[in-house]
Amino acid sequence: MTDVEPPPRIVVPAHRFQRMAGRDPHEVHRVATPLELLFDLTFVIAFGVAAEQLAEMLADGHVGAGLTAFAFATFAVCLAWINFTWFASAYDTDDWVYRLMTMVQMVGVLILALGVAPFFASIEHGVHVDNAILVAGYVVMRIALVGQWLRAAGQDRPRRSACLTYAGLVSLAQVGWIGTIFLPTSVPVTLLCWVILGALELLGPRIAESRNGGTPWHPHHIAERYGLLAIIALGEGVVGTVASLGAVVTEHGWTGDAIFLAVAGTGLTFGMWWLYFAVPAGALLHAHRERSFAFGYLHIAVFGAIVATGAGLHTAAYYVQDHSELGAIGTVFSVAVPVGAFVAMVFVLYTMMLRRFDAFHLLLIVLTAAVLAAAVVSAAAGVPVSVCLLMVTVAPVVSVVGFEVLGYRHASAAMTAAAED
Repeated sequence: MTDVEPPPRIVVPAHRFQRMAGRDPHEVHRVATPLELLFDLTFVIAFGVAAEQLAEMLADGHVGAGLTAFAFATFAVCLAWINFTWFASAYDTDDWVYRLMTMVQMVGVLILALGVAPFFASIEHGVHVDNAILVAGYVVMRIALVGQWLRAAGQDRPRRSACLTYAGLVSLAQVGWIGTIFLPTSVPVTLLCWVILGALELLGPRIAESRNGGTPWHPHHIAERYGLLAIIALGEGVVGTVASLGAVVTEHGWTGDAIFLAVAGTGLTFGMWWLYFAVPAGALLHAHRERSFAFGYLHIAVFGAIVATGAGLHTAAYYVQDHSELGAIGTVFSVAVPVGAFVAMVFVLYTMMLRRFDAFHLLLIVLTAAVLAAAVVSAAAGVPVSVCLLMVTVAPVVSVVGFEVLGYRHASAAMTAAAED
């Protein structure tokens, strides 16, 4: 007779209260949790509302107000996500308290998303900034977040100073945000207050992370989390493509323009995805944790550019339906500008993280700008918008091809040098 091994014992964890002592920053195979993915879904709504509001304001001809509102709203949305993500990377206990606190923060994000439309409308009308619902969402989120930081301060004694600094600065900034609701001032003055409070928000982690070695966030986990949000933001490009394609098919059926729009929107989204993931950010953060601030904050512009590209595709749908005040040139601009900003920010992020300038990137940026300029010039010459958008699709492809043919060698050498610094 042969010995039969007993089946392995499968342990199903119970999410009982645990001590919040901090995660191992060098934990192997650390990946995003299902709870984090669920949390990210709330930002699909926030990004979607921001993109739709921008598209509507661009289509109505309120370009300046739309871009201003979009910039501030995107900053607020991204900051809310950043607050949760870096805490979760360091102190995810996944017990019932942590899960309930995360649910409270999700409610706050949904409230914040509901406040995006009134905020855009108030900027458009220029009387006062209606940020009451936005701030209400932040209040709900910050109550849970500050509670989490205080819990970490009480249970992770070696990092008590850093956790208390986070709790204090987040609370101070929140008092400021609440104060902006009651400011009887003009839109520019209120937005200036937003800039000051935003600077405080960005400065807070730098101060806190300098206390007792900072918090035990995980570099590869952070890189994955940012990549996942980039994919969520890229989803707006897919939504924008469907909106543009649906408008053409509804009006004219399946024509050449419809096919061009389908290829343009899908190709643009795919090209931006390929370019974003060209460099392994996790390895860079692991080698140089002090560069996390550049990585974390520059992504706000990256995410904004991605969502704005989706908004531009929405704007193209309005143009096709003859519901837009923008002409063909303005419509192509609404897609070309954020695509150009995205490509530029990817290279800026690369340069800031590696602390090395690559002249080859300058060539790729010039070629990308040439492609985008050609698309705009073509629109001015009367080329159909769908064809011009297909030309815009080539812009990220230039950098993708450049990286795959030659740039990967530059990146490998630069990564090796950066790891040895």
